[in-house]
Amino acid sequence: MKKVCVVTGTRAEYGLLYWLMKEIELDSQLELQIIVTGMHLSPEFGLTYKEIEKDFIINKKIEMLLSSDTHIGISKSMGLAQISFGESFEELKPDIIILLGDRYEIFSAASAALIANIPIAHLHGGETTEGAFDESIRHSITKMSHLHFTAADEYKNRVIQLGEQPNRVFNVGGMGIENIKRLKLLSKDEFEKSIDFKLNKKNILVTFHPVTLENSTAKEQFQELLDAIDELKDTNIIFTKANSDTAGRIINQMIDTYVSNNSLKSVGYTSLGQLRYLSALQYVDAMVGNSSSGLIEAPSFKIATVNIGDRQKGRLKASSVIDCESFKASIKKAFKKVYLQGFNESLKNVKNPYGDGYASEKIIEVIKEVDLNNILKKSFYDIKKEK
Repeated sequence: MKKVCVVTGTRAEYGLLYWLMKEIELDSQLELQIIVTGMHLSPEFGLTYKEIEKDFIINKKIEMLLSSDTHIGISKSMGLAQISFGESFEELKPDIIILLGDRYEIFSAASAALIANIPIAHLHGGETTEGAFDESIRHSITKMSHLHFTAADEYKNRVIQLGEQPNRVFNVGGMGIENIKRLKLLSKDEFEKSIDFKLNKKNILVTFHPVTLENSTAKEQFQELLDAIDELKDTNIIFTKANSDTAGRIINQMIDTYVSNNSLKSVGYTSLGQLRYLSALQYVDAMVGNSSSGLIEAPSFKIATVNIGDRQKGRLKASSVIDCESFKASIKKAFKKVYLQGFNESLKNVKNPYGDGYASEKIIEVIKEVDLNNILKKSFYDIKKEK
């Protein structure tokens, strides 16, 4: 049996990995190992490891998140994480490690695995997010990885452009699409009861994260968004809080204050969880903010996405995505477009560019078939020579 170790550090990432983990667990040729770290173990972010324990056995919990969202705090957290990942990998001795995305704790896991000579399978590589340092982390993890599972052909080509061998790069589609297809989502009544909040005539879901390659912009940008929201009529707002990124606490404090002052029309959650989050997308008019879910999952629900600022700049976008700048006038203009009749009609024909929703099955097939004994030494694939 191949021992397959999955690392997860955030609520959103776990939601994307759930079905893959379930398929690994059920496969007679594979043994699932789970390492939980980061926000999952933080009371501030809802101790979401408890939700994982309802579904799976956790093999290792790695405490690494310092009570700080400064540059120094994040760097120290990364160092702590790499030490503990090294120790955990030595104990668990996995045959391959699965990592998703581009967060700093995942970079630490990749670095430790590289030094330990453990093959890495990387999910959602090749994407671009020009406003966040996740961009550099993602491409760095690509260069440390040995198998690549991308969400679109454009991203597959970019991973190959980075020098990875084409026969090790597989377009399987976005992991979030599988959740939408396989989860039984809540009815409107069930959803309202689950969040203890009634929906209005109009509703939006807001998820906004710091733009980590900009200095001290989180407070100003989020205030511009709140000011624009304040002018919406007959609209209720569901906030989900920011991740443990640099300056993330500022946004979360502002959400708490706003909800406290506007309790009749707004509600805030540290973590909705995958079921409630995707269920919410059924009943809102728009996903608002700068989260990747506005680009990857929201189009499947035929709703608008108001994508603010540069955080997701460079990603593939469906026609349902409305880009705007991070100041009030631009955000208000985007809100106006959400409710234009012509735009609403066009949403019926929106196609999600992130695949068909069967990513886990495709990933499992590759992992089972690939020979891991001769995969560590990589030669750089030179596109110019091939031409």
